[in-house]
Amino acid sequence: MNETVLAIDAGNTRIKWGVHDGSRWLEQSWVDTVRAAELGPALSGLPPLRAVVVSNVAGDALRREILQLLPSVPAAHWVVSMRVQCGVRNGYDDPQQLGSDRWAALIGAYRLHGGPAVIVNAGTALTVDALDEDGVFVGGMIVPGVELMRKALVEHTAALGPQPGKFSFFPSKTGDAIMSGTINALAGAIERMARFIEATGQRLPVCLVSGGGAELIAPHLNLEVKVVHNLVLEGLLAIAREDL
Repeated sequence: MNETVLAIDAGNTRIKWGVHDGSRWLEQSWVDTVRAAELGPALSGLPPLRAVVVSNVAGDALRREILQLLPSVPAAHWVVSMRVQCGVRNGYDDPQQLGSDRWAALIGAYRLHGGPAVIVNAGTALTVDALDEDGVFVGGMIVPGVELMRKALVEHTAALGPQPGKFSFFPSKTGDAIMSGTINALAGAIERMARFIEATGQRLPVCLVSGGGAELIAPHLNLEVKVVHNLVLEGLLAIAREDL
């Protein structure tokens, strides 16, 4: 039986996609969101598909563009966050307010780990979501990502201009001070969420980190950390397979 699934994670910076044959990922890749048209040639040689599943958090214009590039059969499933799906329960007051990418990442994390977890997507924004041992999403935080945070500081502080920097425990120049402060601020948000979960009586959660900034932030976390590339795609695959 054909179980090949095309999963697409359309974000503000990148459109990530992957093809899974029911046993393994045959291919995973990405294009810049501003160059979404490049997705068409990338998908032109795909094998016959059983399902297409898409998360889009970058607006209606991108949705229309992606629709034009997708194969006509089968019809795409556009993910919307639900109250319960794939064993995960959504604790948001209004489940559909939760971004479809965060919802898919939660589902992917639960399928991969199955215990209490902090799920981090380090993209344009940094999302920090809490999943308890019963698969309940109990809430999360959104903060500016690394580049947004650095850009905001530079743009709104007259004495600072754009400059390169690296992480240091004790920065001795301004560029390093900005980068180190940014990483420490983001790491602090992640670690506080882990302690919040632990304070409810659960064991200290695993931290699953995905996104373009994962490799930058993960080494500085005082937690058990697993970098999972394309965690959203893992969740999208689980959603598609539940419907097969």
